[in-house]
Amino acid sequence: MTNISLSGNGSTPFQQLLGHNTNVLSAWNNLGEVLEGDNSLSASLKEQVRRTLAQKNGCEYCKAKGKPNHDLFDEKTSLAVGFAEVFLKQREEINESFFHVLKETFTDREISELCAFISFTTASQYFGALLALKPNKE
Repeated sequence: MTNISLSGNGSTPFQQLLGHNTNVLSAWNNLGEVLEGDNSLSASLKEQVRRTLAQKNGCEYCKAKGKPNHDLFDEKTSLAVGFAEVFLKQREEINESFFHVLKETFTDREISELCAFISFTTASQYFGALLALKPNKE
């Protein structure tokens, strides 16, 4: 059971928790759609990053969607997931040497997108954890 009731707004339990504030729900969904889709980085790469973050960010609902699938990793995905793992361990203490490594493979645009995606996804997962969002039992 979640810490607050689900609203009637939204199509998923996560959205229904946000749906108590329809302006927030709308803006959150719009940003999520932009960040999760194929942009400078592929949606597939970002899904593996999301799965990595979910294992440590405390949201059982997000965690239940699965662990990273290493069979789908290419060089860029491996590096992005590795950066997400460093973020999970060091948070605000990530120093510029990690960015030097990223710059060997990623453009500044891709690094910006990766950092925005990691930040947004972490915020989403913290929101789910704060409100005790659990996966549906089927």
